[in-house]
Amino acid sequence: MLARKSKWKTGLIIVGMLAPALLIAVGIVIYPIINTIIKSFMDSKTGAFTFSNYVYLFTNKLARAHVWYTFWITCLTVVFAIAISYLLALYLRFSNGKIAKFIGTLYLLPRFIPGLVAVYAMKIVISDSGLLNRLSLLLPESSFLYDFKPGLLYNAKGIILMNLWFNIPFATMIITAALSGISTSIVESARDVGAGKLRIFFKMILPLSIGDVMIAATFVFMSNISPFTTPYLIGANHPMMLGVYLRKQFSSRNYELAAAISVLIFLFSSVSAVVYIYTNLKEKAWEKN
Repeated sequence: MLARKSKWKTGLIIVGMLAPALLIAVGIVIYPIINTIIKSFMDSKTGAFTFSNYVYLFTNKLARAHVWYTFWITCLTVVFAIAISYLLALYLRFSNGKIAKFIGTLYLLPRFIPGLVAVYAMKIVISDSGLLNRLSLLLPESSFLYDFKPGLLYNAKGIILMNLWFNIPFATMIITAALSGISTSIVESARDVGAGKLRIFFKMILPLSIGDVMIAATFVFMSNISPFTTPYLIGANHPMMLGVYLRKQFSSRNYELAAAISVLIFLFSSVSAVVYIYTNLKEKAWEKN
């Protein structure tokens, strides 16, 4: 009896300690999500239940362009960021040179630069009258690089470039940690029995690191599906990323459509979250076996 009472008291203390945090979570996370979902199914004039906001996003030519433009840029960002990050992580993991150590010390530096500062600095460098253009004017007029205009502002290329600046360091950190878990002795043993570099990579390194690569890809996708600062400052007016389109609807007081856009972004992020959870579960199951 005493043991049961003690357990009950412990349980009540734990519940009492967690209750404030749960109430805060419900108040600032769960309630806004539910409220947004409800609002997304409301008619802007009558308040009646309707699917018209979602229908509009996929049938209206302009709105549909914004959706696909966002998805396309996000997917390209994931592909380029993961490819570059994986190559960089391989170099940092299996190279012992001074250059590798130098890069390994500084590759996270972009993560510590405020986003707004980084975007404005990039605008100064890549604009058609920016730093690159001014440096090109120092070349002979006969050079094909004379008066070089990057053409990276107010289009998808500039957004992707800025996305890579923000995401490559983080993805590289995750993949490098995964590669660090691969024992050097295993790789050397494979070399001793005659395995080539490509065989070692595809049969050992890639399978052992693919789970963490998927996790890195998931985080890159989630962080780029609804950005605002980068596409707002260096993106085009049309088509626009969903984050900018969402802000436009709020400014126009079209709150119901804005809610539908928010839910769509949430669904995109939820899909990537499912991939993340599935990858983690598969990795844990593999470790047990």
